[in-house]
Amino acid sequence: AGLRRVLLREGWTDDQIDGHLKRFLADYRKAGLPDCDVVMLDYVAKVTLRPWEVNADDVAALRSCGFDDRAIHDICAVAAYFAFVNRLADGLGVDLEKRFEGQEYYQAGR
Repeated sequence: AGLRRVLLREGWTDDQIDGHLKRFLADYRKAGLPDCDVVMLDYVAKVTLRPWEVNADDVAALRSCGFDDRAIHDICAVAAYFAFVNRLADGLGVDLEKRFEGQEYYQAGR
């Protein structure tokens, strides 16, 4: 939702945004993102899906892209927080808000 708002302000149409989101969700590595954004998203995916595998090499890859300690902390904290909240909601059987039903980009991974 936040990305949609930003792209709308940038002048993107709803169709352009929907196409971008579909490509992004299909495989963010092939969505035409800058290399360092892909490095960041690889790190986020690892923190989310396989946090026990995160190591110093992952942090070094972020640093090589220019992320400083604060940015790396923030990337990790946001990814971990969203993973926590989603697991909590799933564990409690919380349903998706009605306004998001049918919007595939909100249900990826569910």
